[in-house]
Amino acid sequence: MIRARLTASGNGLNYGKLAFALLIAIAFCLVHPTSTAYAKNKKKKSNAGTIKIRTTPAGFPLSIDGKPEGQTTADYMEYTLEPGIHTVVVTLPSGERWSRDISVAARRRTCVDLNYRPPVVVTKSPCPYPVIVSAPPTVSEGDLITFTADVSYSGTSALNYTWTVSPNGAKIVNGNGTPTLTVDSTGLGGRKVTAVLVVDDGSGDAACRQVTQASTMISQPPPPRENPSREFDVCCTCSFDDQKARLDNLGIELQNEPSTTSYIIAYAGRTSRSGQAERLLARAKEYLVAKRGVDPARLVTMNGGYREEDCVELWIVPQGATPPQATPTVQAGEARPAPDKPATRKKGRR
Repeated sequence: MIRARLTASGNGLNYGKLAFALLIAIAFCLVHPTSTAYAKNKKKKSNAGTIKIRTTPAGFPLSIDGKPEGQTTADYMEYTLEPGIHTVVVTLPSGERWSRDISVAARRRTCVDLNYRPPVVVTKSPCPYPVIVSAPPTVSEGDLITFTADVSYSGTSALNYTWTVSPNGAKIVNGNGTPTLTVDSTGLGGRKVTAVLVVDDGSGDAACRQVTQASTMISQPPPPRENPSREFDVCCTCSFDDQKARLDNLGIELQNEPSTTSYIIAYAGRTSRSGQAERLLARAKEYLVAKRGVDPARLVTMNGGYREEDCVELWIVPQGATPPQATPTVQAGEARPAPDKPATRKKGRR
């Protein structure tokens, strides 16, 4: 829940004499491309949230939870905070203090824009009155957008807030009937979300009914970065000594890339002994585990079937990549496995 309050200093101006606007964009808010963010607290905890603040114009004293944080800037300044309610106070040139309690969510960012206008003295009817709706210019798809209205109304009637949003896919999360509306941008990448606000004081006077709106562009998420599986080495009709050198290189590669997995695919030759592919797989895995210290959980062995000759493929597979597939060149029915050699006994001495 977000609550706003305004306190006055000795100059006697009241809330109805100000016209200013606040924007709060709750979630992973994308900073305008021309803006830069300055991180006040660089050390972040895993469950910490972030609040980013800027004002137009810049140079207003800022405090968070009673702690002075210098002056605001025209670019976002970033603060890392524990999840929960935090009080942001901006002291305006008139001496008034703009104060709002903002809910910071774990591992999400909240953007706050404050647009200030000099005090406007209202001496007669409180209507018409200025209404400003603020919204972040751009957010990433899936972010929560907060549209915030600030009203300079000097009358005594309670104001009514009626929001409508478009397009149809924009979902109101909370805040309808209040000055602060939160909208979910999920599924709206590449589109613009517009919130229209009608404010009236219930008098029925057309001059006391104000309509305004604000829009936010939803950027599409970047395409996932491709990091496909790659064939590290292949060895056909290799002696075990030759294969050991290749397995040594694979062990080093796995050590340098601890998040990857290795796939070992073995093929038996057309006339190799029965069970040859399984023997090649067992021998390679045993060497990597016993001699190179590779975690067996990072090794996947696959019997690839048959080729013209014995072959062993070594693959590096990053997290999330599509695993390699076996590519046999000889059908199982075409293979002619050689019979196993009979065991020989050594003759004992008589």
